[in-house]
Amino acid sequence: MSTPPFVHLHVHSQYSLLDGACRTEDLVGEAEGLGMEALALTDHGVLFGAIEFYKNAMASEVKPIIGCEVYVAPGDRRDRSPHQGEYAYHLILLAQNQTGYQNLMYLSSMGFLEGFYYRPRVDKALLRERSEGLIACSSCLHGEVSIHNVNGRAREARQAALEYQEIFGEGNFYLEVQNHDIEEEHRNIDAMISLSREVDIPLVATNDVHFMKPEHAESHEVLLCIQTGKTLLDTDRMHSNPQLFFRTQAEMANLFAGLPEALENTTDIAKRCNLLLEFGEMHLPRYPLPQGFKSLPEYLRHSAFEGARNRYPKIDETVEERLEYELETIEQMGFPGYFLVVADFTRQARSMGVPVGPGRGSAAGSLVSYCLGITDIDPLAYDLLFERFLNPERATRGGARSSGTWWRSTARRVWPRSSPSGPWPRGRP
Repeated sequence: MSTPPFVHLHVHSQYSLLDGACRTEDLVGEAEGLGMEALALTDHGVLFGAIEFYKNAMASEVKPIIGCEVYVAPGDRRDRSPHQGEYAYHLILLAQNQTGYQNLMYLSSMGFLEGFYYRPRVDKALLRERSEGLIACSSCLHGEVSIHNVNGRAREARQAALEYQEIFGEGNFYLEVQNHDIEEEHRNIDAMISLSREVDIPLVATNDVHFMKPEHAESHEVLLCIQTGKTLLDTDRMHSNPQLFFRTQAEMANLFAGLPEALENTTDIAKRCNLLLEFGEMHLPRYPLPQGFKSLPEYLRHSAFEGARNRYPKIDETVEERLEYELETIEQMGFPGYFLVVADFTRQARSMGVPVGPGRGSAAGSLVSYCLGITDIDPLAYDLLFERFLNPERATRGGARSSGTWWRSTARRVWPRSSPSGPWPRGRP
């Protein structure tokens, strides 16, 4: 009898600080060694390891799924008042595509900027706003649905599950079941099965991976002690669980022998997560054009010459020729928006009393920068070369290239080996 396919969708690396004890390269290597076609990374509240994990996976035979175990505030994310009960519920989010990845980055950032209270938190209002392209799973015993289940609050569990399904859309929310030989988890599994049948939300089986091997549990104990300010000699402290390791497909099949659909759903989710990232390309912010201008180069030219009239008593031939040359080079290299954005934030910084230097390095050689107010050094007065700053002979449209391995776009490549989602670009470009 063959082992049912399985994909790990709840995995913590060393970037789940003082909690995860897995290096991303070890996670990918183990998944590849076990013949797993895909693997997710879902660190606590952060995406610190996402790119490292993605590159490691793309250099292997493993399809990367970028995710995050976010913390969901029980009310408004900005409410930091002390209260009884949970200050944050856990929720697994997985990016299906570029939109999902951008929303995941936004949620993680807002968790720190607006919702931080012990942990970076989002709330359901923010999830509604940024749910597109994401698949959600109800997470571990600290998930909202699981907490209600374990405490015998079936009505509240049902209400929470239906609310998450409404937020992410039908088919994009799964009830997560875990089995780490914990009494509360056994009760939760039974409750999740009943709830799944009642509201027709599918189950998904996961293992809450925090370290690679069972024997690594002792090292994980040390991490938890550092995190909580305890020592190994303290009896009243958080303990690790030796079951939080990277299980094989066969081990997961044994744990969930009665729930084959929960295992199959891991591969179904993996098929739907097809995020492709491009490296070596410059992605600049979009600068909003003021009314009356048709293009960024046109507006940059206008701004540069307006600035020149403020910098010089008279725009002579030397100034005009240098500006024309620089503007032509900037347009050729695709950087008009970049100059406008930098001018915008340096101008704003000065208006707020934030110190801005006169310019450093090769940037001081740009007359356009001087006229826009980015720098305060006249390159003509000191005979500074613009080519040291921007030179089309040694840079691409996406920016100057350095030595080393450059990751090219994989979106147009077709690889022979199939994955849970069909042909998938694999191997180092």
